[in-house]
Amino acid sequence: MLKIQQEKVPIEADENGTLRVGSTRVTLSTVISCFESGATAEDIVDAFSSLSLADVYSVLGFYLRHEDEVRVQLQQEGRDGEALRQEIEREFSPNPLRERLRKRKRELEAGSAK
Repeated sequence: MLKIQQEKVPIEADENGTLRVGSTRVTLSTVISCFESGATAEDIVDAFSSLSLADVYSVLGFYLRHEDEVRVQLQQEGRDGEALRQEIEREFSPNPLRERLRKRKRELEAGSAK
């Protein structure tokens, strides 16, 4: 007789609290984004060779059963990431050359829009 047992969902939080699939560097956010864009589990594994098909199906099943909670968590991760990006930009002034190039690009784009 087949023994049915409960298995752990392969989602791990890294040292920064980012949710990753299994022991890979692929984020839960990435897998969910691909899935919501129409990718199948097989497509996702093809795109990220470090993932196993069984793990992707398990993660997608968890997501479908807990969609609201997962969305809240991923939104929080996005806010945390944005806050970190802004903090880094405040702490480290942009490279002057890069800033001049960005300014020049904006000027060229504004000129071509006229």
